[in-house]
Amino acid sequence: MKISVTHRLFLAIILAAGMAVISLVLIMQLSMKQGFLRYLNTVEKTGVSRLAASLEEGYRPDSGWDFVLHHPALWHRLVIAAMPGNVPPPPPPDGALPGPRPSPGMEGGHPPGPLPPHLAHRFVQRLFLLDANRKVLISRIAIPAGSEATPLLHQGKIVGYLGLLPREELSEPHQERFLREQSLTFVMVAGVILLLATGLSLILSKRLVRPLRDLAEATRRLAAGKFSTRVEVVSADELGQLADNFNILAMTLEKNEQGRRQWVADISHELRTPVAILRGEIEALQDGIRQPDSAALRSLHGEVIRLTRLVDDLYQLAMSDLGALTYRKERLDIMELLKETIASHKAEFSGKEITLATTLPSKPMVEIFGDPERLRQLFANLLANSLKYTNAGGELRIGMTCHGRTVTLDFQDSAPGVAEPDLKRLFERLFRVEASRNRATGGAGLGLAICRNIVEAHQGQISVQPSPLGGLWVQVELPMTEHRGEGK
Repeated sequence: MKISVTHRLFLAIILAAGMAVISLVLIMQLSMKQGFLRYLNTVEKTGVSRLAASLEEGYRPDSGWDFVLHHPALWHRLVIAAMPGNVPPPPPPDGALPGPRPSPGMEGGHPPGPLPPHLAHRFVQRLFLLDANRKVLISRIAIPAGSEATPLLHQGKIVGYLGLLPREELSEPHQERFLREQSLTFVMVAGVILLLATGLSLILSKRLVRPLRDLAEATRRLAAGKFSTRVEVVSADELGQLADNFNILAMTLEKNEQGRRQWVADISHELRTPVAILRGEIEALQDGIRQPDSAALRSLHGEVIRLTRLVDDLYQLAMSDLGALTYRKERLDIMELLKETIASHKAEFSGKEITLATTLPSKPMVEIFGDPERLRQLFANLLANSLKYTNAGGELRIGMTCHGRTVTLDFQDSAPGVAEPDLKRLFERLFRVEASRNRATGGAGLGLAICRNIVEAHQGQISVQPSPLGGLWVQVELPMTEHRGEGK
């Protein structure tokens, strides 16, 4: 039979509460009994002290303890007077033995009738009197060795010992009744606690499981493709954190789905444009509208080149995302590599009248561990990006600085700039600032995305921000090598 989480939690709480209450009742009962015994023994010790005082008063050096050994009735009266809760007897007349006055029927030293059971079998039975040599004088039981006894003194000298064996069990009916009443009270309290625990555990289990049920239902909707699903965060505990993490996951999946759809739409748009141009050119040739001359062939060739470049960029980006790009890393001088790449693009910048200014470190070389072809592709993409989007007559400043074990490359171009909301999206695939996505003013929007993957593959960082010249500032940070050795 399948047991729900609510019932499991409910049973677990009830079981824990029941075991705790039962243990508490048993411990309280045992503690109550032991504590009550200690209390009775303590009270009886006060009676022993009173009896010891009476015996010390009645002791005579010439007769010793004969006054109680030969007068059992007097011993009984002294014991009864010393019993806890009894009032001590009045002082005897001068010359008389201490102790209570003889009661009717006790004159002449005759022993009284049998003592009541609660005396004969309790206090009196556990009393014992020893002489100075610890010889037993009065005792109705065997005295264990090492039993505690109170010394009896006469003129500062020990003349005997009086002892009382402590209670080990309760036998008086009223004492047992008291303990039974207390045990019943404990059981009633335990029952009330269990009832309260049952109600509270039922409420608590439902309250704790409700967020889990909501999360389970939300997970089913999320698995069905409803990425807009969210759950309410009602607490700051672990369940609240789980709900918050679920919402973050759902939001991430929703953004990824939107990005996937946008990616498909953008690729379709990018591929449709050159294909449509090619189709139109070819149909014009077929219909005889255009002649198959060199101009028509150059137009077709240009569109094929653009289409090929787009497909190559998509392939490079896909391979980079999969981590399948081939990197042949070696120790190289990144400063020399940058100079070579700039030199190969100078003619293009001159044709657009864009000034190229470089600021490089004075050290002979800046060595890093990387793939020269991929880094050349990185620099070429950054230069091409500035060339496409910088107005004619503008400026591009390229700087390189070294700080510790990091080399920083800065590409700062002039106007036009990029709006603040668009800065964070420049590394997205197929994103371009112009909404028209006109291929005449820009590429497919894959260059910076490929640049980011190349930089990250070299354990570096790339970022963008507004340039002081009014355009875009791209900053690349790469780790330098720490020592020379064989490359991987």
